[in-house]
Amino acid sequence: MKNFKLKLTILFLSLFAFAPTTFAQIPDEIVLSIQNGNHEVLASYFNQNVELVVQTHDDVFSKSQAQQIVAEFFKANKPKQFTIIHQGGKDGARYAIGSLVTNTGTFRVYFLLKNNNDNSYIHQLRIEKQG
Repeated sequence: MKNFKLKLTILFLSLFAFAPTTFAQIPDEIVLSIQNGNHEVLASYFNQNVELVVQTHDDVFSKSQAQQIVAEFFKANKPKQFTIIHQGGKDGARYAIGSLVTNTGTFRVYFLLKNNNDNSYIHQLRIEKQG
């Protein structure tokens, strides 16, 4: 019985050990581009059309339009810190929720990535003022 419990414990712990490798993480470049306010790198992950909610903009925009809107946002709101609060996903789609601290306040950031031809593309991006 003791041997069975040991094997069961090892099996249980091994599931947690392999969990991070089976769940794809958000690309570091996306996190760093938000943290640094680098709209060019962030836009390189945009799909051809992006559902975008940033300040007064709330619509589906082309990749180039979305890049301009995000560039304006970062110009007016210089990032100081960005941290991922929660992330998840399944079946070729991932999402992340984060907190972006800027010189003008704190924003909640949400983005949805979908895989296409082994690449991840941002399909939805929301940057909303907190409080």
